[in-house]
Amino acid sequence: MVVPSTSTAPSARQLAGALEPVAGQVYFAREAHEAYAGLGFAGSPRSTRGVQAPDGPAYFTSRGSVLGQVPGEVVAAAFGVFNPQAVVPAVAHGWSITDAATICAARTRAGTAQLARILGERPEGLERARTLLQRAVEPLRPEGKALFAGLLALGLPGDPLGDVWRLADLLREFRGDAHIAAWTSAGFDATEIGLLTEAYWGLPLRTYVRTRAWTPEQLEAAEERLVARGLLADGTLTELGRDEREAVEVATDRMCAPIVRALGDDLPDLLDVLLPWGKAVRAAAGYPAAGPHDLADPSR
Repeated sequence: MVVPSTSTAPSARQLAGALEPVAGQVYFAREAHEAYAGLGFAGSPRSTRGVQAPDGPAYFTSRGSVLGQVPGEVVAAAFGVFNPQAVVPAVAHGWSITDAATICAARTRAGTAQLARILGERPEGLERARTLLQRAVEPLRPEGKALFAGLLALGLPGDPLGDVWRLADLLREFRGDAHIAAWTSAGFDATEIGLLTEAYWGLPLRTYVRTRAWTPEQLEAAEERLVARGLLADGTLTELGRDEREAVEVATDRMCAPIVRALGDDLPDLLDVLLPWGKAVRAAAGYPAAGPHDLADPSR
C-alpha cells in the first residue's frame, strides 16, 4: 500500500472536500439553470432528491467559458474525463446560442446568487474565509493549469461573497488540473482512470463513469487494458491497482502542497467556516448529498 509521502496529503484532501459544495454548487444552482435557459439552453434535464442536474451544453460552455470561446476539443482536453464525442457537439451547440463572455458572466452571477440565497449575503466567517482563500491562491502558478489560469485571468467579482466563491472555484480547478496532470503522467487515459476511480471509491464498475458519456464498448476495452496490466481483477482493484491509484492522489496532493503551506496553522479555521456552509448548501439541495470527494473519503 502506498503511504502519502508528504504530511500535506490529508490536509489537501480535507480542504478539497470542504471546498467542493461551496464552489461546485454553481453546477446545480437553480439560478444558473434559469439564467442559461434565458440564454436559450434547455434548462435542467432532471432532479435527483431535489438537486437539479445541469444541462450538458450549458455545463460545458459555462465552465469552459473561462478558456475563451474555444472549440469543443479544447474544452474536452481541459476537463479531461469526458468523452470528446459528447463534448465537441455540445460545445458547438452552446456557441451557436451564446458567447463565452455572456455565459461566463451568467455563471458568476449564479454561483454567487445561490450562496446568497442559502447562506445570506454575509454569512458568518465571510471575511475570514476571503482572507484565507486569497492567501491560499496567491502562491499558485498557472503552468499546465488551464482552467485555473482561465479563472485567474478573470480576476475577482468585487463583492465579498462573489470573491469567496471565485477563490474557492480557483482552488477547486487548480486541484482538478493537477489531478489530470497526475493521472496522465501515470500513463492512464480518461476511461481507465474513470474505472480505477470507481473501484478505488468502492463503487461497481461502469456506474459513475457513465456520467462522462463513455460507451459500453469504450469502457469494456479500458477494463481489458487494466486487467492486462494487473490493476483490476474480477471488477475490483488488485493490490498493485490500489497502489497505483493512490499514487495518483498522492501526486495530486503534492502539487497542492503550496495551498496547505500557505494556510499553515490557519487551515482548521478555514475548514470551520467552509464545512457548515457546505452542509447548508447540501441541505438546501444546492449540491448532491454525496459528491466525488465524499466517495473518496476513506472515513465514510
